[in-house]
Amino acid sequence: MFRLAHFSDPHLGPMPDAKFRDLVSKRVIGYVNWHRSRARTMTGAWLPGLVEDIQDNSPDHIALTGDLVNIALDLEIAAARHWLDDLAPPDRLTVVPGNHDAYVPGALRRAVHAWGPYMSGDAETPDHFPFVRRRGPLALVGVSSARASGPWFATGRIGTAQTRRLRDCLERLGEEGLFRVLLIHHPPQPGATGWNKRLTDASRVRAAVKRAGCELILHGHTHLATRTAIDGPAGPVSVIGVPSASNGPGHKRPAARYNLFSIDGAPGNWQCEMEERGFVSKAPREEAQQVATIARHAIDIPG
Repeated sequence: MFRLAHFSDPHLGPMPDAKFRDLVSKRVIGYVNWHRSRARTMTGAWLPGLVEDIQDNSPDHIALTGDLVNIALDLEIAAARHWLDDLAPPDRLTVVPGNHDAYVPGALRRAVHAWGPYMSGDAETPDHFPFVRRRGPLALVGVSSARASGPWFATGRIGTAQTRRLRDCLERLGEEGLFRVLLIHHPPQPGATGWNKRLTDASRVRAAVKRAGCELILHGHTHLATRTAIDGPAGPVSVIGVPSASNGPGHKRPAARYNLFSIDGAPGNWQCEMEERGFVSKAPREEAQQVATIARHAIDIPG
């Protein structure tokens, strides 16, 4: 049995002091939004407890689907690299970027360079994304939907070239008999987010999966616990999102949570169970401070 932990959207804080020249861009909106809203809901008090619980459960691998930072300041990107190094070594932690990691033009390039050991495949590829990591029976396929977008937008896009490479690698990994886990920040299913936060070419991802197949898709971005599906060649493919790893209990969005997947079996007979672990907003005060099992689900795997 292989155990995979998935969490997302830590939005590491607190926000470092920004210079005036850093805020002459879309960053000023994110800077104000942090201090008016996210500084209260994402205090940083909850993320360490969640991370400690992940480590205590000793998963075989950890997946993090983006939005490590807030407005992609250079100091944020550098601090996030130190945080990743403390979390797990690169061979046990896979990262894909989110829209906040690409908040302004040039930020994604700097983030990919800083966090490179955590978002690179087993073999170097000239186009970088998607990258593939083989871990036991799993193939982790890292896709980048991160793009710099305009003010009040948080859209993502993967593009035609990355889509073509994604389809080809999913087909190849399927022929190898691996359990394919697609990691992406923006959800690919229709209606998952508002128009200004959507994956603009989500239909390309759905077409690639419908043709080539995939066993499981994990994403972040929405800060919600969701389980939906998109079409695959052998049946529906589960698409699972997770709340922000930093959100405190008692707010509009669910409290910090991660999912722990137990995967076993073989091609045509895969079994997968998901355990949701996190903070329970409506628990008594003393219990709300502890990470607990929220629910367990059997995940249907096509084939």
